[in-house]
Amino acid sequence: MKDIKNASLLAHNTFGIDVCCHRLLEFSSTEEALHLVKGLQKSDYPYLLLGGGSNLLLTGDYPGTVITPENRFEVTVFTCPGDEDGVCLRCWAGSTFDEVVEYAVKHGFYGAENLSLIPGQVGASAIQNIGAYGAEVCEIITEVEAVEIATARLLHLSNADCQYGYRQSRFKREWRDQYLITAVTYRLTQTFTPKSDYGSIRRELDAHGITAPNAEQMRQIIIAIRKAKLPDPKVQGNAGSFFMNPMVTEDKFKSLQGLYPDMPFFRLPDPIQQPDGNVLTVKIPAGWMIDQCGWKGKSLGRAGVHDKQALVLVNRGGATGQEVLTLCKTIQYDVNKKFGIQILPEVNIK
Repeated sequence: MKDIKNASLLAHNTFGIDVCCHRLLEFSSTEEALHLVKGLQKSDYPYLLLGGGSNLLLTGDYPGTVITPENRFEVTVFTCPGDEDGVCLRCWAGSTFDEVVEYAVKHGFYGAENLSLIPGQVGASAIQNIGAYGAEVCEIITEVEAVEIATARLLHLSNADCQYGYRQSRFKREWRDQYLITAVTYRLTQTFTPKSDYGSIRRELDAHGITAPNAEQMRQIIIAIRKAKLPDPKVQGNAGSFFMNPMVTEDKFKSLQGLYPDMPFFRLPDPIQQPDGNVLTVKIPAGWMIDQCGWKGKSLGRAGVHDKQALVLVNRGGATGQEVLTLCKTIQYDVNKKFGIQILPEVNIK
């Protein structure tokens, strides 16, 4: 186990924000995670549980302890009980998620292809409920293995326990920073069924003359689409999609559609009942609204909006977390003023 005082977090966040933490702890096994939490002291608080830092904005030095799994690839394959076509992959939390997707496709395990090239680690996938191109990781998660920090107990949490929603889970709400995820089990299938009718996938398949794609072709098409739209964090610091796409009521949607007839939208397959009685029925792309506000390709100091995808905020070079946060708040204000919609960050802001 690594234990580093006054550690730099520059290599632990894809935004490339150069800040430090009081203490950095890295565990390399479930046993080390259990040992680690038993040794935590009051002086180590507050805790920041970190994966690859691909969904994180650090706004300054972190005063407490950053805890992270060792970044290594580890997958155990076994037959799903009572499921002849299913195959389960138990993956170490510090495994790079896209390496798991690549491994699955190469070995004939299907269901994760549309999640290709999403940055970050396996543990973070279960927290964030990552998703893209008509798929969400909660659709394939069967179990999350985690160490409860307060009790040092090893728990095996079901999909239902985690209460997944759009880019949400209990790990982001009432369970925030309470569990060290050590492994995630995904249930895949040995029968390939392509999800090819979302976004630009079908257009790209047609452009390549592919009518009945196999899993590898789907993966490569999605990788090409993502590379064309999203900047490489190694070249320009970013955390991928910075904002969540907002969901609105039917009345709000019709009002906006009257003003913007060409507005893109996605109907929710299952309307969402809100505590206030409103029912959300339509999702509107936040990137489109940001573009309509004139922010695409623009900068505010050393932080900016990507010129190919307005949903992505970027570090133009040497930006601080506070500069990125100021840009975020300015965009939120402009979108709310123009559309009457509050867009919320998808990234974890610390």
